[in-house]
Amino acid sequence: MNYKKQVWSSLIALMAIIFAAGTLKAQDRPEEKLGWKLGAQAYSFNRFTLAEAIAKTDSCKLKYIEAYPGQNIGGGVEGKMDFTMSKEKRAQVLQLLKDKGITLVAFGVVNADSPEGWRQLFEFAKAMGIKNINTEPKQEDLPLIGKLANEFKIKVSIHNHPNPTHYWSPEIVLNAIQLANSKYVGACADIGHWVRSGLDPIECLQKYKGHINHLHFKDLNEKSRDAHDVHWGTGVGNVKGVMQELKNQKFKGMLSAEYEYNWLANSADIAASAENFRKLVKELE
Repeated sequence: MNYKKQVWSSLIALMAIIFAAGTLKAQDRPEEKLGWKLGAQAYSFNRFTLAEAIAKTDSCKLKYIEAYPGQNIGGGVEGKMDFTMSKEKRAQVLQLLKDKGITLVAFGVVNADSPEGWRQLFEFAKAMGIKNINTEPKQEDLPLIGKLANEFKIKVSIHNHPNPTHYWSPEIVLNAIQLANSKYVGACADIGHWVRSGLDPIECLQKYKGHINHLHFKDLNEKSRDAHDVHWGTGVGNVKGVMQELKNQKFKGMLSAEYEYNWLANSADIAASAENFRKLVKELE
């Protein structure tokens, strides 16, 4: 009888621990109730190695990362992050992520220069568990990209840089999505670059309705091409309004913190932005 009581007591204690852990996660990452994965774009840490970017992401209390091509891997691993890397190197990168409890969700902005290259990119994404490829492809590659997205069941998102780059306006991106002709092909909305282009982020998101796969999240100090990043909610990007629009659209996916300022010490800026973001999540209607 005493043994049974001990077993039940242990089970109850274990359940309490699991419940407390779940409650803590909900408190720490309230955005996940909305289906949002708040993470970092490793390009924010492009003065450092990928291994250091992973550690910095963890220090910002973020659990997801978007890698980009060309970053030195580091952490005792030779070479650069690239979709042509060997199977052995892929395993080493995945171990670096596992050691810090960080999930690789997206890769970009990345392009390929041949049909074989595009297939290799999708094979790399599948092997690495990547759910989303962010890209700015040649228009003639879009039908192939759509077919590969269908085959591999991996999302592909057209990213916008500022005017006068090709994909600067929502209309051009929406046309590209139509040409790809795949439910997996949508948009990676870079809200900061819209502000740099003189566009309203909320109006742009409304145009994208039903097609948003991913976001590069920023807030800027002013509405100009030369604007720089500031802590989210303190700039001109109407961050709270953007978040409300995403909630209204029932967006599900990753938002990559891309802080392209104060390059050598911006992990504190990203951490502060994430804290502001999570406060704003709790204020959404």
